[in-house]
Order: sequence, then structure tokens, then C-alpha cells
Amino acid sequence: MQHRMRAAALVVAGAALGFGLTFGVGVFAQKDTAATGATSESEALPLDELRTFTEVYGRIKDDYVETTEDKKLLTQAIRGMLSGLDPHSSYLDPEEFKELRQGTTGTFGGLGIEVGMEDGFVKVIAPIDDTPAQRAGLKSGDLIIKLDEKPVQGMTINDAVKIMRGEPGTKIKLTVARKGVNKPLEFVLERAVIRVQSVKSRMLAPGFGYVRITQFQSQTEQQMLKAIEALKDEAGGKLKGLVLDLRNNPGGVLQGSVGVADAFLNDGLVVYTDGRVKDSKMRYSAHNGDVLDGAPMVVLVNGGSASASEIVAGALQDQKRAIIMGSKTFGKGSVQSIQELANGGAIKLTTARYFTPSGRSIQAEGIVPDIELPALKVDAIEDNGLGVKESDLSGHLDNPNGKNGKTDAPKSKSEVVPKAGDADVNKSDKSEDKPVSSRAGDAVLDKDDNRPLAQKDYALFEALNMLKGMAIVNKTASKP
Repeated sequence: MQHRMRAAALVVAGAALGFGLTFGVGVFAQKDTAATGATSESEALPLDELRTFTEVYGRIKDDYVETTEDKKLLTQAIRGMLSGLDPHSSYLDPEEFKELRQGTTGTFGGLGIEVGMEDGFVKVIAPIDDTPAQRAGLKSGDLIIKLDEKPVQGMTINDAVKIMRGEPGTKIKLTVARKGVNKPLEFVLERAVIRVQSVKSRMLAPGFGYVRITQFQSQTEQQMLKAIEALKDEAGGKLKGLVLDLRNNPGGVLQGSVGVADAFLNDGLVVYTDGRVKDSKMRYSAHNGDVLDGAPMVVLVNGGSASASEIVAGALQDQKRAIIMGSKTFGKGSVQSIQELANGGAIKLTTARYFTPSGRSIQAEGIVPDIELPALKVDAIEDNGLGVKESDLSGHLDNPNGKNGKTDAPKSKSEVVPKAGDADVNKSDKSEDKPVSSRAGDAVLDKDDNRPLAQKDYALFEALNMLKGMAIVNKTASKP
């Protein structure tokens, strides 16, 4: 089944670099201000500010303790001009732009973390599955304060990323401040070529499938459809239900997210974007053909689900196609256009906000799950608030719907009574106190882990229980 978008063609690539300077949806574009009308001839130039800029530039050239190159000063001015707009706008020199384009293929070098800059430090947005960063135990919300023994404060995000990159097999020590931990933590990571497997799948129980999307890449839709067809074959032709796992998925390619949502919808709006210029006003609609033929769905999300992940979750929630379960998402509701420059570099510029089908902007607010799950090991524990949200980032865009926008109160799952595997859960309580794996989906895909599903991945355990209940209701409702 091929799903196509009803929208003008865009040349699109993910906005994450090898380490992910930022993450989210983005478009490559050649900027034509004459065509877009972005600059008005009637607008007066800010002459006083330009004079101030020239004066400061001249004083640095004349009076700074060391001789400075014009190129360096101007490049730094460009970086500052963009980074001051919001946390996701930035300047990419030719080398960084090349790495950005290579990163969308799913193979790149580094440690495997999505990062942003906050208060002069590198903040971990999400570790990518099956990478050195995830295996070492880095978590969303961690603040990287030293790279080897070099303090991060004072560096630009590009400088920090360049230090973290290196030859595969070489090592780097990260000193990390973690909320709730009194002293800094040290992690020694070995750099590797990161080969991101965008789609993973497995049968959870007879007839009930599981698909995890780690990032949205250009081929994610096709890979997911292939995985679902394989699951359907294993189930005898049709699935009773599907869990779509978007936890710790930091985003990626816009078309990939639209295609994934479209695969489960027969019609209706998936997402629309709105901005100042004509090219930023886009609408993406679904096409007839639900790959699951109406079988129930549960979508798992958490604080590391951002941007393109939120597009999928928001579309399926608004269209009442799936139950969204987990914890509140990151809240990145902006679109970055990657605009090439004459020098071979590019700027990543926030050009639009995106909106879910019902008109919700989740910018700095996030998507509230239909069923909220607390942070658990085997029984409920208090959420420690380690996750970093878009609303935590300095200079984030405001939500146009207002701070107290339309959000429905989630249904609480703080008092969950497991059905299947009850005895196993209770037995585990007495024998050991191991937390549920923080690596979303990993425990389920680990065939050598014989622990009960509730102990390996509690959120997935609950999602499967929900699917089974929905399947029973659907079966009962279909009887004459």
C-alpha cells in the first residue's frame, strides 16, 4: 500500500545532525525573498542598530587583546543572530550542512544523542536506541557539563558537537549533572558509526503486533508498512491490534511522520503548518486505506517524544483512531526550514508552527495522553521530573492558543491492577527491586530476557492489556 501526501512537493530532510543539534521536522529550500515577499521595500532599515553593530565590530578589530579574523567575527555574529531567535534556529557551516544531509540516511558518526543548548550547557533531549549513549545510560534531561576535562559552559552547540564527534573506536568522557543526583556522573563512551534502525517490530501476543519507530527518516513509512505486513502474515492475515511505540523518538522527517499517520487513517486532516511566508502554509491530508483495517491501536509516548512523533500522536488522537498512552510529550510544535547559502552552508530557520487536525498547537505544551502512566518500576513511583520539555528551553516560541490552551485532563493510571502476569509481578516484588527498562522497546525485543512483560516494560504491558480489552469490545459489538 502506498500513501501519498496531498500537498505541494517538498525536498525534505530530518533536522537532526549526527549528534542532533536540534531535532524535529524540516525542509530544504532555496530562499527567494522576491517570490515570498518576506522583505518589504517599505520597511526602514534599523540604521541606529546597524551603526552600533559597526561600532562594536570596529572596536573589537582595534582594541581586542588579540588580532581577530573578519571571517570569524562575522560567522559568530551570524550564529548569535540565529541562536537568539529560538532554541532550534541555527547556522550550519558547509561541513555541518553536509553532515545534516548525511544524517537523514540513518547512518552517521557519533555517540547517538539528540542534544540542545540550555543556559550555556549541552542538554540531552533523548538518547537514540541501540547507540553508545543509550547503552551507557544517558537520560533525557541530563546536563552535560564537561567533555573530557573541558568545561562546556561558554562553548557554542556546534563547538560541543565537534568535540563529541570523532573517529569510531575512540573514547570520550562526559561529565553529567542529573536532577535528583547530588554529585556529577561520569560516562565513558566509545564513539561509533551510528546506524539507526528506524523501525523495529515483533508480535507481542497471538494477533497483537508491536512496532517501534526510533526516528522518522525518508524511508520510515515504507519500512513500517513492510513490518506490519510481516506481522499480519504471522497473525494469519489480520492483526487484532497494534502498539505503536514512539517513546524517546525525537522526530525527523516531516513526510515520514505524515506517511505513518496516513497509513492508519482513511481520510481527514493529518497536520497543517502556518507561518508568515506562503511556502510555510501547508496542509497534509490522509488517503483512503487503513493498513490495519480498523483494528484497535495504542500509541506509546513520553517526554522524549518530540516534533514528528507529536504530529503522529496528535493526528491519531484528534481523529480518534488510537488511544495515546504514556506521559506528556516534549512540546515542539515548530517547523525548521533548511535554507542553503551561497557559501555551501545553510541556516536552519523556524518558519512555521504546526497544528493538529483540531487546530491544537502543542508548542511548549506537549500532547497529553488519553491515559497517563506514572513512572513505574513494578509498582507506582513518583515521577522524578527528569525530562526536559520544549517549554524549559530559553527563548522557546509561545503557544498561539494561549498558555492555558485546550487540553483535556488525562485519565489517571496511578492505581493499576494488572491482569495477566499478576502472580509474576507480585513474586518479583518480593525477590528483587529492579526498575523497568528505560530503553523503550528494548526489553520486549530482547529474546534472552525471560522476565514477565510487566517487569521488562510496564507501559507496554498496560498497552497490550488495553488492546486486548478493545479487541474484545470490537468483537462483541460486531456480533448481530
